[in-house]
Amino acid sequence: MTDLARTHRFYSKTLGIPFEVEDFENGYLQARLPGDVELVFLPGDAARGATPQVVFGLARGGIDTMVASLAAAGVELVTPVSEAPGGWSAELKDPDGHILSLYQDGSLPR
Repeated sequence: MTDLARTHRFYSKTLGIPFEVEDFENGYLQARLPGDVELVFLPGDAARGATPQVVFGLARGGIDTMVASLAAAGVELVTPVSEAPGGWSAELKDPDGHILSLYQDGSLPR
């Protein structure tokens, strides 16, 4: 992440992820999701490529609505909702250009 404030805005405001640690001075952000899943954001450059490094699983489905909402918020979509092994996926870019993927099981409503 090259700009933690921008990263924080994207993940908290656009994706709705709450942060429990916001230490901009020391370059550290931490979010805790249900099920004790932690996301940690540290400054630095990472290789960018076509393979998503982060995949968000949509446990309740609704990928079409989620993608439409993100597009309306100005998020750059890389790949629209399309068939994926066992379900549906879509790819988008975060503010640093990293590709994130949304995935939902094919048995769930789109």
